[in-house]
Amino acid sequence: MAESEKAPTTRRDVLRGLGGALGAALAVGALGRRPAAEGEALAAPSRPLADAHPQAAANAAPLTSDPLAQEDVLVRMERELTRALAKPREQRRWVMVIDLRKCVGCNSCTVACVAENKLPPGVVYRPVLEEEIGTYPNVTRKFVPRPCMQCDNPPCTLVCPVHATWKNEDGVVVVDYDQCIGCRYCITACPYGARTFDFGHFYTSGTPQGVPSLLGQDAADDYERLANAEYGESWPRSGGDESPVGNVRKCHFCLHRLAEGMLPACVTTCIGRATLFGDANDPDSLVAEMIAKPNVMRLKEEMGTAPRVYYLL
Repeated sequence: MAESEKAPTTRRDVLRGLGGALGAALAVGALGRRPAAEGEALAAPSRPLADAHPQAAANAAPLTSDPLAQEDVLVRMERELTRALAKPREQRRWVMVIDLRKCVGCNSCTVACVAENKLPPGVVYRPVLEEEIGTYPNVTRKFVPRPCMQCDNPPCTLVCPVHATWKNEDGVVVVDYDQCIGCRYCITACPYGARTFDFGHFYTSGTPQGVPSLLGQDAADDYERLANAEYGESWPRSGGDESPVGNVRKCHFCLHRLAEGMLPACVTTCIGRATLFGDANDPDSLVAEMIAKPNVMRLKEEMGTAPRVYYLL
C-alpha cells in the first residue's frame, strides 16, 4: 500500500503507543535488580534521597532549627509574662500590639471579654470597628479592635471630680467602682470612646418567667447575677444600685488574670494570633520586638495621649 493510502492514526493507536513506552521505562528502571523473594522486604535505594534529589530534600527540611521560632506565640507570651511578674510593678510597662493584617473580624475577642467580665447589655470593652476601603467593585473590609488605649497621659483621669479613676503602678488606667459617682465626665473626655456606662440592664429583661419546658428568666438571669472578678474583687449584680451598676466601666487589660499569671482573655482567644501582650520594658519580649518595627502606629498620637496599644499595618 502506498504511503498516502495508509490508514489514519486513531486514538487507540496513540494510547497503545504510550502504554508501550511506559512499560519500557519501567523495565529499564528494574534492570540490575533481582526480584524480591516472597516475604522479603524491598531493598533500600543505594543512594540517599539527598544525593538523588537534592532539591526535594531541601524542600522537606525544616525552615529553621530554632525551637523558639516554631513555638506558638501564646506559649512565648506566657513565659514572658511570668518573667515580667517577677519584677517590681513600677518596672513593668504593659502594652498590647494588634496586628491588623491578621485580624479577620471574628469578634472572638469581644465575646471573650464579655464572658470574662460578665458585661451587661450596652457595656463593651473591646469592640471591633469595621471599615470598607476601596472603590466598588474593588473593595475590601478592614477590622480594627479597639480596647482601652491605657494612655500614659490619659485625659479621662483629669476630669474626674472625685478621683475615682487613675493610672496604677502597672500603668493601667483603673476605676474605683465604689468611688465613682456616675457623672460620666470621663466618657466625654476619652478621645477613643473606650468608656461605657453600666445602666443596670440584663439580657433576660422582658423574657418569660418560668415557662414550662423553657429555661425562663428566673433561672436564666442567675448567670447574669454572678459576680465578676474585676480588679481582684467580687462584684455581683444583685439588681439594685450597687456597684458596678451606675458606674463607668472600661477595659483594664484583665488585671485580675494578670495577677494569676494569665494573659488577658482577648489575647488567648484570638484565632489569628493578631493580639499580643507583654512587658515592653523587657527588650527580649515579643511586644518589644513588634513595637520596634517600621509599620507600627498608634491611634491619635497627635493628641499627646501616648497610648500603650500599638497597631501593625
